[in-house]
Amino acid sequence: MKTDYRTIKVELNQGVATLKLNNPPVNQLSKPFVEEIKDALINAFRDDGVKAVILTGTEKNFIAGADITEIQQFKEKNDILPFVMENNKLLNSIEQGPKPVIAALNGNCLGGGLEIAMACHYRIAAQGIQVGQPEVQIGLIPGAGGTQRLPRLVGLPDGLTMIATGQPISAEEGLKKGCIDEVVVPGSLLEKALEAAQGFISGKLNHKERMTRLRKDKLPNFLMKKGIISFAKNEAEKKGKGYIAPFKAIEAMERGLSDDFDADLKIEAELFSDCAVSDVAKNLIGIFLNTRAAGRLPRIKGIEPQKIKTVAMLGGGTMGSGIVNLLLSNGFHAILWDINDEAIQKGVSAIRKTYDFPIKKGKMTQEQLDRMLKERLITTTSLEELGRSDLIIEAVLEDMKIKQGIWKQLEGICRLEVIFGTNTSALPITEMASVLKDPGRMIGLHFFNPAERMQLLEIICGKKTSDQTLATSVAFGRAIRKVPIVVNDGPGFYVSRQLGALLGESTFMVGEGVDAALIEEAILDFGLPMGPATLGDLTGLDINYHVIKNFERNLGERWAISPIYELVYQTGCYGRKTGAGWFDYSGEKPVPNPKVEEVIKKYLKEIGIKPQKVSHKEIVDRMLARAINEAALMIEEGICDRPQDMDLAVIYGLGYPPYRGGILRYADAWGVRNVYEHLSKLEQQYGVRFKPAPLLKEMAESGRTFYGS
Repeated sequence: MKTDYRTIKVELNQGVATLKLNNPPVNQLSKPFVEEIKDALINAFRDDGVKAVILTGTEKNFIAGADITEIQQFKEKNDILPFVMENNKLLNSIEQGPKPVIAALNGNCLGGGLEIAMACHYRIAAQGIQVGQPEVQIGLIPGAGGTQRLPRLVGLPDGLTMIATGQPISAEEGLKKGCIDEVVVPGSLLEKALEAAQGFISGKLNHKERMTRLRKDKLPNFLMKKGIISFAKNEAEKKGKGYIAPFKAIEAMERGLSDDFDADLKIEAELFSDCAVSDVAKNLIGIFLNTRAAGRLPRIKGIEPQKIKTVAMLGGGTMGSGIVNLLLSNGFHAILWDINDEAIQKGVSAIRKTYDFPIKKGKMTQEQLDRMLKERLITTTSLEELGRSDLIIEAVLEDMKIKQGIWKQLEGICRLEVIFGTNTSALPITEMASVLKDPGRMIGLHFFNPAERMQLLEIICGKKTSDQTLATSVAFGRAIRKVPIVVNDGPGFYVSRQLGALLGESTFMVGEGVDAALIEEAILDFGLPMGPATLGDLTGLDINYHVIKNFERNLGERWAISPIYELVYQTGCYGRKTGAGWFDYSGEKPVPNPKVEEVIKKYLKEIGIKPQKVSHKEIVDRMLARAINEAALMIEEGICDRPQDMDLAVIYGLGYPPYRGGILRYADAWGVRNVYEHLSKLEQQYGVRFKPAPLLKEMAESGRTFYGS
């Protein structure tokens, strides 16, 4: 049998050909890799000395799935459909082949990897791995038989859940559900796979009888299927607004799972192709690829990050406790500092509270939490104790003098290579670092609340932040499982300023007679998780007021605060923390705050403005135009010049709907010229805050887009 493959190591033993798949970094099914798998299988099937085949992977993956960059290239359904059907031929040749094929799942088996495994005749998995069909998370459905084989193995309800949500399951759960035949300790995987192969060779097992396509025992009858599908559609309607793939996946199972398996595959391929050429899939694939590339900047290429083992946290409040959770959960040793013992005790209690959810869900026990805190958390009220840290993160009062005072003290205590990270959301990093002998060691590490759950980490470089500090901070961000987005120092950095531009326009509209409830409705309909009033009440109207005032001082007239916001601020109703803001929270459900409603009503009456009806589209277009313009201005100012990172920031930090791709991706879809012309009209109507950025004017005239080709 042929053995000289670039991505496959072939081993022959007792009449069994073991094909060890090795296409770094994750055994992705690129076209050349698939061709080698196909060739190796053909050779094994033709070799009379080979009686059975084992497929296994290397490192942490069996097969990670398709190479989505190849899928991304297709623009037309008629072009991608033959490509999909060709892949089905490979899996059918395994399933209907002349010899038994055993899938030895050494590592995670996702997407196309699970589809290949399900076409094999026996699936044996190492303990602790995950299996699943996560395609919906990038806007696709399984395209190589997943929607037809998985329900045959696990039943329709579990098949629908796994495919329509994209959530993987453990090998142990797969064994219970039926998509895995055996789970073994990792060290014995190949030995047990060989035993299974001998079972086929001896005739104890018959591979012709174990073809997944023949399984019908777990499929429901017509009436049961109708009810199960109806329930799945209702669930998808609740959670999948704006997405296509969950509905196409359900349709594939509704129309498929028949006695004609090849016809079922054709239905799936058609529906997969519909998804693959959709804007939603293009956007979600782009986000996936850009997330993997986040923080990989030319500036730090080739720089080895410093090793971070112990991290000190200054301040145990809401943000500090969430950050300590991240540190402990990801294997770091943490030192919590606060001003006195009472504050320390509150901080430790807050840290414990961040683990309530995983304990409730059974992912952690109280005993495990106690042991982790005992072994890896130190508390102190002495800054001297922080000398052993590799990185210090500060989340104390938003007061420049207080922060500078602490950093100045720590400079005299810590080793020269210790990195100083501030969690400030507004204070200039460059100014904060100016008190240090080496300002290059300081960087902004802006977490978002709740820190233990929000995926974004905004990393802010001061003017003198060193490349070494940046490289280490990016690596640290990835180590705590954050998406690290790097920006430069400036008022509000990127996220806070973009949030102010995107949602801040709402109060101007209220001052023109637009119902605040209509604005909430329009924003929710667009796909954001909450409207501007709800978000304002959550973060605190007083905090937002001071942020906007800061922008007004630093960025000039176009950031002048709206008259309505000024009046609402003066009511003293600052949101949930005071019991009322835009909404009143004294009852069971939030209702519009009568005090704020009266203020608005009085203002509109005094200046002679009547309530006006506007469409959702008018509201959203106006808010997005201002947000796009602000992004263009920040590109000009050098805050950030990577559109893909800016879009990741609004998706992971602000809850912008992923299926829309991000604010700048949306601008390209809208048409930069159209955005520019819309801004010009808005400027004539409402003034300087809509004045188009010179960059947008130049792009509109030259035909350039934010993402290029």
